[in-house]
Order: sequence, then structure tokens, then C-alpha cells
Amino acid sequence: MFRAMASGASVQHVSDTARWVAFYRAMESERPDAVFRDPYARRLAGPEGEAIVNAMPKGRQFAWPMVVRTAVMDEIILRMVQREHADLVLNLAAGLDARPYRLPLPPNLRWIDADLPAMIDYKSGHLAGERPACRVEFAKVDLTDQATRQSLFEYAGAEARRALVISEGLLVYLTPEQVGALAEDLHRQLTFQWWLFDLGSPRLLRMLERTWGPALRAGNAPLIFAPAEGTAFFEKHGWHEKEFHSVMDESIRLNRTFPLARFWRWVSRFYPKRIRQEFARMSGIVLLERSSEGPRTG
Repeated sequence: MFRAMASGASVQHVSDTARWVAFYRAMESERPDAVFRDPYARRLAGPEGEAIVNAMPKGRQFAWPMVVRTAVMDEIILRMVQREHADLVLNLAAGLDARPYRLPLPPNLRWIDADLPAMIDYKSGHLAGERPACRVEFAKVDLTDQATRQSLFEYAGAEARRALVISEGLLVYLTPEQVGALAEDLHRQLTFQWWLFDLGSPRLLRMLERTWGPALRAGNAPLIFAPAEGTAFFEKHGWHEKEFHSVMDESIRLNRTFPLARFWRWVSRFYPKRIRQEFARMSGIVLLERSSEGPRTG
């Protein structure tokens, strides 16, 4: 469900998180030193997006990880298209992402935004009249319906040679069983070569539970997926890690981080190796590559 909300309303459905994140993109875009520009973000977020941010605990204070996620994914997408010659981008749970309208993408690139019907109607309506940089299609689909998503994947993969799949901000709301099934459905398409998403650890989930957890649970959008084994979770489902970009490290590089972040990173050098590794992998942007051997059953 995607609908108008009362002023000051918080998240009431998982789809509302799209307005929330879109407003973070608007906040960044309006800075004089913005690390990216999304001229559509405020329009797509609407006043509801700002109301959600204002209603969430530390809503504005915690904009930086979302800004970092957007910027790093922008960089990876452009690199995969320009250097690795991805000819299809399949954006799952696309929300209010406007990348095909704002990034310098080649006109022959095929881009498919897939999301719930109400979300697609809202987004396509607000972008009507805008000219995308590449070929854009909208797919109305409930990604939790396996038969429907398999049909989408078969359709998308049929004309592709080297496809990049994106699921930004999606996996954390799914159960491990749902993520595993999604991974295997994606792997069945031989042309789906890479999968880009954000991933948190159990430690991060516990931290978020203390701030955003109650509000998100009340809005039927609980945070669930944060595998203790990290990207190794995906190996039995046919995918292996190609790149891991620490949100902490990237936030310092982009100068979009929390107070004393550099000092905290310096202090962490004196922690035991196990703790340092855990902190380094607490939150990241992950690029997986399709494994040739396929999912392992049993």
C-alpha cells in the first residue's frame, strides 16, 4: 500500500521507507557540497517523506549511512555498466530511486524498475514527462510471490547478456528463507552475473533496534535479515562475494560520517583482531558474482 499520510506520520508500511530514503537523497542533493545530485528526490519523497524523517528517532542525524549507500552504489553501477558492459540493470524493490533519470548511463542500456503496483504507479506518475538516460521499463510485481518474480526474471534475463541486479534496502526486511529463495531464483537466470545490495551484521541490527526498531515494527516493517556469516550466507545459494565496501570506510572517504568517526577508527586499531574484523564488516555495500556451480541443497 502506498498512500497519502497525515502530517507527522511515521512508517506505516514497508513501502513508506521509500519516501524516507528519498528525503535523505533530497537533503544531500540540496547541500552545496553534495556527493550526488538527485533533482527528483524531493518531488518523489513529498511532504510525507520529510514527516517520516522528522518522526523517526534521530531521523536527520542518521542520514549519513543512506547518503553513503546511495553514493557508493552510484559508483558501482556506473563502473559495471561502463567497464564490465552490463547491458541490463534489474532494480528490485526499486522504490523511489531515480538513477536511470539522473546518472550518465548509455542510451542502449535496458533498466527495469520492479516494485509493487501502487509504488510503480506513484513513481511513474511523478516522473511522467521526464526523459531517462537509458531505456526504462516498469514492472509491477510482488517480489514475495515466487511464481510472479520468476516470470519477471525469465522475461528480464531473456534479452540480456550480462545483467546487474540491485536490491537496495530490500533484504533487511526479509527472512533468511526468503533471501535464500530469492538468491536461487536469481541464479537460475544464466545472464544474471552480478547482484548489488546493502548488508548489515547482527551487531548493527541490535544497534538499529534501539533507535528505529520500535517505530519500524509498529509500521509493519521489522528489521530481520542480518546473517552472522555475512556474505558467506549466499555461497550455498549460488553467489560469492566480489566486493565489500565498508560503510564506515566509505563514509570517511566521502566526508559523510558521524562525529569522531576518524578517532573511533584509530582507537579500533588496538582492539583484538576478531573485534576489528567484526566492526569492519558491520555494515557494507556488497557486490556478489554468480557462481558457476550453483546452489547447494541439503
